[in-house]
Amino acid sequence: MKLLFFAKCVLVAVLVPGALLAQPRKAAPARPKPVVMASALLRSGPMVGYSEMREVALWVQTTGPATAQIEYWDKEKPAVKWRTAPVATKAASAHTAHLLADQVQPGRRYAYALYLNGQRVARPYPLEFQSQAQWQWQQDPPDFKFAMGSCVYINETPYDRAGPAYGGDYGIFTSINAQQPDFMLWMGDNTYLRPADWNTRTGIYHRYSHSRALPEMQPLLARTHNYAIWDDHDFGPNDSDRSYVGKATTLEAFKDFWANPNYGQEAGQGIGGTFEWADVQVFLLDDRWFRAPNGYNQKEGAYLGPAQLNWLLDALTASRATFKLIAVGGQVLNPAKVFENYSNYEQERATLLQGIAARNISGVVFLDGDRHFTELTKLERPGTYPLYDFTCSPLTSGVATSAGNEANTGRVAGSLVLERNFAVVAVSGPLAARQLRISVLNKAGQPLWERTIAAAELK
Repeated sequence: MKLLFFAKCVLVAVLVPGALLAQPRKAAPARPKPVVMASALLRSGPMVGYSEMREVALWVQTTGPATAQIEYWDKEKPAVKWRTAPVATKAASAHTAHLLADQVQPGRRYAYALYLNGQRVARPYPLEFQSQAQWQWQQDPPDFKFAMGSCVYINETPYDRAGPAYGGDYGIFTSINAQQPDFMLWMGDNTYLRPADWNTRTGIYHRYSHSRALPEMQPLLARTHNYAIWDDHDFGPNDSDRSYVGKATTLEAFKDFWANPNYGQEAGQGIGGTFEWADVQVFLLDDRWFRAPNGYNQKEGAYLGPAQLNWLLDALTASRATFKLIAVGGQVLNPAKVFENYSNYEQERATLLQGIAARNISGVVFLDGDRHFTELTKLERPGTYPLYDFTCSPLTSGVATSAGNEANTGRVAGSLVLERNFAVVAVSGPLAARQLRISVLNKAGQPLWERTIAAAELK
C-alpha cells in the first residue's frame, strides 16, 4: 500500500502544471550545417560539346567537390523532361564533369538546366543544344554554319609577359555568340600556358581553368556546340614538340576541358579525331604530339607523324562528305618557310598533297590558325582542282602586324586581316549544288571579307 501511494504521488507530481523539475530535459536542437548555394559552386560552363543524332555531350566545372546533373527537354514538348546521370566532380580533374544527354532524337532542339548538389543553377542567358538531323537517303542535308578562330590569350597579371597586356577585346566572344553558329571550332592556342605552368600539373590545370572561366565566353559555351584542336601554347611551351615532358598531362587536361567525340587513333596518342556535321566531315589533327623538334632535320622530319598521316589519307579516302575540312594548328599551303609553317617539313607535306591527288580525293579545304593574322591561300594543281587553306587568327591575343611582308605567293588578294577577328563558315544548298561561304568578321562582328567556294570547284 505504501508503494502504491508513493507511485500515485509521483504521477501527480508529473501531471501537475509547474512541476518542471519532474520532467526530463530535452536535448538542444542540432544547429543546421551551412548550405553552399549552388551558384557559388559553379566555376565555368555549362558548355555544350559534341552533337550526334542520339546523344549530346555537356560539360561543367565547379569550384569544389559537387554532384552535377543536367535536366533537358524538347523545346516543342517541354512537359517531358530527362536527366543525365549524376557525375561527381573531383579534384583530380579540376572538378570538371562530362555529362551525356542520351535520350535525344534526331534533328531536335532542346533547352536544359544545370543542377549542382540537387539545386538548380540559374544562368542569365539561354541554355540550349541540338541533335543532328537524320537526312541521309531521305532529303537534302540541312544548311548550317559554324564559327572558328584561334589564339585566346586571357590576361593574368602575376604570370603574364612583361609590357602592355597581350590579351584583350574579350567582347569578341559576344560577337561570335550573336551570330548563333551551330558549332564553334577552336583552332588551337585556346589557352596560353605560361612559364609558371609548363612543368607542373598544378600550373597546367590552373591555366586551363583560368581561361575557361572568362565571363564573356560563358553564353557562347552554353548554347553552341564546341569542338577543339590544340597547338603549341595549349600543348606546352612555345614551339613545343614530341619531346615535351609534360604532354601526357596536357593531353589529360585537354580531354578534361573539351568534349570532342574521340581522341587519337590509339589510346593516349594525342588529340586527333574526326566528326561529321550534315554532309561535312571535319578532321581534327594534332600537329604537336608526333612533331619532330624544329630545326633538327626539319626537311625530313615529322609534323603529323607517319601513323596520323596514314590514318588521315585513309579517312579522307573513305569519306563521302561533300566538304572534307582538315583542321590543323599551323598553316599548310603557305609556301613561305617561316616560323612553323608546314612548308618547312618538305617531305611529309609533299606526301600529304601527293596522296590527296593520287587518291583523287574531292572537297578538301584546310583550316588553321596559329599565325596571329588571317588570310586565304590558294594552291593551283595542274590537272585537278585547286586547294584552299583558310587561316583565322587571333581571337584575343596579339596581332602579327608584319605579316604583309611574308612571301606567301598563294595569298588570295584582299584576304589578309591584321586585327583581332573570327570567321563564320556557312554550308548551304541542295546536295547536288552545295557551297561553302567563308565570312571574316572583326571583334565587333562587322564583316571584313567574304568568299564562296562551290563544291563543284573541288572535284
